[in-house]
Amino acid sequence: MIFWADKTAEKIIRSEKELYRTECGLGASGIPHVGSVGDGIRSYAVTLALKDRGVDSEFVAFSDDRDGLRKVPLGFPAFLEEYIGRPVSMIPDPFECHTSYGEHMSSLLVDALDKVGVRFTFQSGNTAYKEGIMDEVVVEALNHWKEAGTIIFEMTGQKKYLEQLPFNVICSECGKIYTTRAYEWIPEKKKIAYVCDQEFKGADSRTGKEVAVAGCGHQGEASIRDGKLTWKVEFAARWKALDISFEAFGKDILDSVRVNDRIAKDIFHIHPPVHAFYELFVERGGGRISKSRGNVFTPQVWLSYGSPESLRLLMLKRLATTRVVDVEEIPKFMNEVDYLKKVFFGREKIKNERESQHLRRLYEYVTFLSPGDRTGLLIDYYTLVQLARMLPRTVENRVTLFRDILIRSGLIEEEFSDEELRQRIEYATEWVEEVEETEKEELSFSETEKVALRNLADKLPGYTDGEQIQELIFLTAQQHQVKPGRFFQMLYKVVIGTDRGPRAGTLISGVGPERVAEMIMNVT
Repeated sequence: MIFWADKTAEKIIRSEKELYRTECGLGASGIPHVGSVGDGIRSYAVTLALKDRGVDSEFVAFSDDRDGLRKVPLGFPAFLEEYIGRPVSMIPDPFECHTSYGEHMSSLLVDALDKVGVRFTFQSGNTAYKEGIMDEVVVEALNHWKEAGTIIFEMTGQKKYLEQLPFNVICSECGKIYTTRAYEWIPEKKKIAYVCDQEFKGADSRTGKEVAVAGCGHQGEASIRDGKLTWKVEFAARWKALDISFEAFGKDILDSVRVNDRIAKDIFHIHPPVHAFYELFVERGGGRISKSRGNVFTPQVWLSYGSPESLRLLMLKRLATTRVVDVEEIPKFMNEVDYLKKVFFGREKIKNERESQHLRRLYEYVTFLSPGDRTGLLIDYYTLVQLARMLPRTVENRVTLFRDILIRSGLIEEEFSDEELRQRIEYATEWVEEVEETEKEELSFSETEKVALRNLADKLPGYTDGEQIQELIFLTAQQHQVKPGRFFQMLYKVVIGTDRGPRAGTLISGVGPERVAEMIMNVT
C-alpha cells in the first residue's frame, strides 16, 4: 500500500465512524482555473479509497459563495465594480443565467467536476448560513471569541481578533461584508453588534486599477445568519458542522489550516480532519489559447483537448511537487495515461516491483477505481495531431480514413470502438485548430524524386476516383524510374507523416487531390 490516497484512508478510518465525509471548498468569486478542480479530484480519490476499504464515505463540495467580491474578473461587465465588497451570492449574475454571480461561478466548477467524473454532494455556503446549518458552531465560536483571538495571535501574530469578533457581518445598510467590524457578542440575544467603518482595496482586472472600498458608517446589530465566520475560524466550524474527516489544502493557506486545526481542538473540541497538502500549479501562457479563450486556463479548456483521465492524472500523480502547467502539457498526460494502462495490464514491464505497484495503483485511481479491460485505443497524441492536420474536418469519411491509416500503419494493436477513436480525433483536431503552432518536418528527396512528385502534383487536380489516382501514381513512378514502393512511401510521408497508410488512391481522394497537390508543391 504505497499510494497516498490509500495511506490517507488508513489514517482516517482509525476514528471509527459510520460515515466518513471528505470535503473541499469551491471558490465562487472568480473564474476557476485548472488547479481549482484539483481539490475535488483529490478529495474524491480519498472517498474512493475509503469505500475500497468497505466503509461508507461521501464527498462534500462546499461553495464559498458567501465570500465577498474583491476583484472584477477580466472580461466581466464594468457594473460589477460597484458590487466589490458584497457577498458574491448577493450580486446579480452578469450573464443572467443564474440567480447570482456566486451561483454562476460555482456552476463553472460544478460543471468541471461533473465532466471529470467526480461524484459529490453540493453545499452552498450561503445556504448553510441562511438555513441555520452553521448556527450551532457560529454560537460556539462567538462564545469563545476571545480564546479564538488569542490562538490566532499566538500562531500568526495578528492582533485584530484580540479586539473584534472573528465574524464578518453583512451590513444591513450597504450590503458589504468586508467593511464591517463586529465588536460585541450579545449571547442572550444571539446578536452581533457591529459598525460599518472599515476600508479595503479591491481591484478591477479590466482596468488594472485599485478600487478603494469604504464602509457606510452604519451601526447596528446582526443575526448570526447575517454574515460568516472569518477564514481563521470557519474551516474548523465547517469541519464540526458537517463532520468532515478529510480535506486537502494548497501550501498557500497552510498557516490558516494550522490555526484552524488548533481552533478545532481548543474551541470546538474535535479532532481536526486528516489533511493532504499539495504544492501549487504555476500557470504559463498557452500559445494561441490565451488569445482565443482568455487568460484563465480553466478545467473546461483542458477537457477540450484531453480526457478526464488525463486531468485526474495531473491532480493525483504528485502532491508535493510544484509544477508549471499549461495547455502544451496535455499531450504528455494523455500519453502517460496510455502508458499507465499498458503497465496495469502487463503490456509494459517495470523491473522495480515497488514502482510497478505504484504505477498500477495510480492507474486505478486515474480511472476512479474502474480500470475496465485491456482493450481500447492506445495511440500517441502527436500522431493523431499529425493526422488531424492532414485530414481536416471537411474531409469525407474522416473517421474511417483515420482508422484505416492507424491500422495499416501498425500504430494500433488492440480492439477499440469508433466512439473512442472519434473522441481522440476530436481532442487532436481541437488542438490543431486552437493551440498548435505547426513545425513542419524537413523531408529529404532526390532531384529525380522531386521531379516525379511535382509531375504527379500537376496531374492530380484532374482526378477524383481513388482507383484512377492509384493507377496514376504507378504510372508516374514508372515514367520517372522511381521504385513504386519508394514512391508510395514518399507520398505517405508528405500527406500523413508516416511511412505507411491506407490505399494511397483512396487516401488522396479522401483528403482531396487539389489539397494533396498543394502539399507536394510545398515540400518540393
